[in-house]
Amino acid sequence: MNKKINLDALAIGQKMREERERFKLSRGEFAEIIGLSDYYVGQLERGERQMSLGVLVKIAACLHLSLDYLIFGEKNNLAYYAHDNQGNYLTSDPGTLKEIQLLLNKCSPHELLLIEKLLKTLLPYLNTPQK
Repeated sequence: MNKKINLDALAIGQKMREERERFKLSRGEFAEIIGLSDYYVGQLERGERQMSLGVLVKIAACLHLSLDYLIFGEKNNLAYYAHDNQGNYLTSDPGTLKEIQLLLNKCSPHELLLIEKLLKTLLPYLNTPQK
């Protein structure tokens, strides 16, 4: 079976940009985190360049996305997320999630906004290969 899959560079780039912006990262900040140039990241986001598998994996890890989502637009492979699209928890330690929820329930709306900003700042640095 010789089935070739054509990657839609523009669609992948648009998903990258949307997720990067959701984390409120500038293109330069994002490029620095994943060890690429700002110019190259811009080309990827505009669909002007194809990326290597290694770069695709770095981007997916930094943005906490599955490769299925980036390539096919489907959120099927979410094993490293705390929950799936239906809110079902996937972690092996439900006690941890319960403890986090209890702590969040104690927060004021202002504190929750600060925690959200902190997570958006921190998450791109997790699962990112060290240089």
